[in-house]
Amino acid sequence: MANIPMPTRQVDELGAHGSAGGGGALVRLQLEGCEGVRKRKSCVGMLKSSIMLIVLLMVFFGSFLIGRYPVSPDMVVAIIVSKVIALPQVWTDTMETIVLKIRLPRIMAALLVGGALSVSGAAYQNLFRNPLVSPSILGASWGAGFGAVLGMILHLSWIWVEGLAFVCGLVAVFCALTISSYFGNKATISLVLAGIVVSAFFQALVSALKYLADPMNTLPEISFWLMGGLSKVKSQDVICSVLPVIVPIVVLYGLRWKINVLSVGDEEAQTLGINVRRTRLVVLVCATLLAAAATSIGGIIQWVGLLIPHTARMVFGANFTRVLFASLVLGATYLLMMDNLSRSIATLEIQVGILTALIGAPFFVFLLARAKRGWG
Repeated sequence: MANIPMPTRQVDELGAHGSAGGGGALVRLQLEGCEGVRKRKSCVGMLKSSIMLIVLLMVFFGSFLIGRYPVSPDMVVAIIVSKVIALPQVWTDTMETIVLKIRLPRIMAALLVGGALSVSGAAYQNLFRNPLVSPSILGASWGAGFGAVLGMILHLSWIWVEGLAFVCGLVAVFCALTISSYFGNKATISLVLAGIVVSAFFQALVSALKYLADPMNTLPEISFWLMGGLSKVKSQDVICSVLPVIVPIVVLYGLRWKINVLSVGDEEAQTLGINVRRTRLVVLVCATLLAAAATSIGGIIQWVGLLIPHTARMVFGANFTRVLFASLVLGATYLLMMDNLSRSIATLEIQVGILTALIGAPFFVFLLARAKRGWG
């Protein structure tokens, strides 16, 4: 006869009156044990989340202290607080300009770009059930880069540059999926190779556009931008990018349960009444919009969308709700740390895209080595 779980109250009554012999007490102990395990896991998860947020806040504040022009911590706090409440000015106008108009936009841009690329990578990997998929490997980054470069050559406004980056990034992803479908959508290697082919194609298109660019003004700007960096970010760039980053993340959070089910399989999702095709399309659009928004701000910054989501899963497990939050916080912290390193490691600033590639490439070798043992 099948064992049917009983409510805790009934189990307590059975254990107290002995009507079920020793079985009631045994079931009650088992239920209490399971509840204890869940509580311990919840506490551990909250502790990890708290540590991540504390580290993010520490890196955020410490970023204001890094730079050629020194600004003391108390001056940084006073300048920021003065925009909320009135304080007597004990700092120079130069300090205020550096903190609010130079370092603050760059810090916020690093948070937005890092969080957007990481969440985009996490969404792609869950959607395709493939830990090797990322915005750069799937072609979204170079597709969006092609759209942004085209907008620069045409001297379009930021909104049109963002729109072209999004459309071209979406086209690149669909091209990769179409190519992969000829070899089987479930094959990891076919999707990765298709993404590499599409990335190479759009990279060639970007190189072709360079011939059309003004060699005195536009061409140096494009070449510098393609390296991936945040040195020329302005407050307007950050303000215009807030909605294209926040809205897709909110949508993905609202679909977190459906994304979890999709990671198990399409048949299970259909059994639970989920419209698989529509959900996949929404997730794909949101992930591509995040990659396009990040690319339009900081250029081609690779490996973040691959490294950070995988790290988040190793720390928090496969639940997409936790992976989404962890990817957002870890991605923002990681790119902000890399940007701080890029402007302090040498006399001349190193583009942050170079540093992320130097770290991400060896990590990709680690992923390939782990693939031989199976993905946990």
